[in-house]
Amino acid sequence: MEIKIYYEDTDCGNVVYYANYLKFFERARTDYMNRRGVDLKAYHDKGVFFMVASARVDYRSPSHYGETIVVDTWISKFGGASFIFQYKITEKGSGRLVVEGETTIVMVDTKQKLKRLDEEMVNKLK
Repeated sequence: MEIKIYYEDTDCGNVVYYANYLKFFERARTDYMNRRGVDLKAYHDKGVFFMVASARVDYRSPSHYGETIVVDTWISKFGGASFIFQYKITEKGSGRLVVEGETTIVMVDTKQKLKRLDEEMVNKLK
């Protein structure tokens, strides 16, 4: 997924504000699931939600206003009620490594109790 860096994404030092990378992870994760046929709204309508249980961001080099970054996204592990997304963000023009990270996502019901991942969804995401 490509993301153009806008002024609003940066801090007073003209670099991307550190917390925005988590938003970029979220966009890429949603896009990844949608492209593979996992309809998040349909799950939501059935009372099933995906929550971030943990997040890690490793900053390698700054990204700046006007650049375009590429977010590579993949799932490295499936558990009973969770899966781990990996992310690698590079600057499009140079290929410079900007950020690496991961999020652990859990599937829960309306009471935030863990739910087992359904086989159909896992097969779509593999």
